[in-house]
Amino acid sequence: MNDYIVRPARSADVTGIRALLQPMVEKRILLGKDLAVLYGSVQEFVVAEADGELIGCGALHVIWEDLGEVRTLLVDESWLHRGVGRAIVDRLEQNALALGLSRLFCLTFEVDFFGRRGYTPIGEQVVDPDVYSQLLRSGDAGVEEFLDLAHVKPNTLGNTRMLKSLN
Repeated sequence: MNDYIVRPARSADVTGIRALLQPMVEKRILLGKDLAVLYGSVQEFVVAEADGELIGCGALHVIWEDLGEVRTLLVDESWLHRGVGRAIVDRLEQNALALGLSRLFCLTFEVDFFGRRGYTPIGEQVVDPDVYSQLLRSGDAGVEEFLDLAHVKPNTLGNTRMLKSLN
């Protein structure tokens, strides 16, 4: 039995999400996010909570009609290897299916973790050229990382681009 729950994030969770994120930013594993950005995307997040404390989080960002991104997935170090990350990804995948998405993208150092969940490394051409040209205008850093644009490469060094089909 789990001694934690996974639930949709609330605006009151944003400072806790940022606190979880900060050590990963300091280690240069994840990019920092301003509080305004986190508040603006709180509806994309789910959190794992134990005894009233946030122990993990993850977000689902819709990229296109059939495509979403798992982003900002992290688990407190003291809760690693206890199924928290898997539970968060499972919830994000359920949310993706409910939104009508059929593919999920992630950019990660945790290739084995995502590989065990059915994600596989991808090359460059994941969307057709028309969709690609429209995505270029999104202005979203995660979408730019998905497109593997040159100006975001310093942010993505060492990461693996992975994709999973949900069908």
